[in-house]
Amino acid sequence: MANAASGIAVNDECKLKFLELKAKRTYRFIVFKIEDKTKQVIVEKLGEPADSYEDFAASLPADECRYAVYDFDFVTAENCQKSRIFFIAWSPDISRVRSKMIYASSKDRFKRELDGIQVELQATDPSEMDLDVIRSRAS
Repeated sequence: MANAASGIAVNDECKLKFLELKAKRTYRFIVFKIEDKTKQVIVEKLGEPADSYEDFAASLPADECRYAVYDFDFVTAENCQKSRIFFIAWSPDISRVRSKMIYASSKDRFKRELDGIQVELQATDPSEMDLDVIRSRAS
């Protein structure tokens, strides 16, 4: 079903791949894009479990909006292994205004489709989602 605010639908593969990341930890990250022709959110890139945060950050285009999910592993002060699933709305300053508007108006509905998001970040340049920011928001 399309989002009333923006007319954007969510491809089923988005939900399936997210469930695999969440339940089976098959992927480290998923990058989603809104396909202009079909007016739906699709999976653009899947990150392997061994991929680093740098690999993830490098997979986001410098001049185009994207949604992304990142499975962040960390160790707490009590020395416990933990994991947090981040939803990142990537909207670089230099991307097209129309694109920013479509991504912004579709974000909440798309995020609701992905059950299990623990932390949300909005980033307009790489410094707003660097590893230090991710670490501080995870705990």
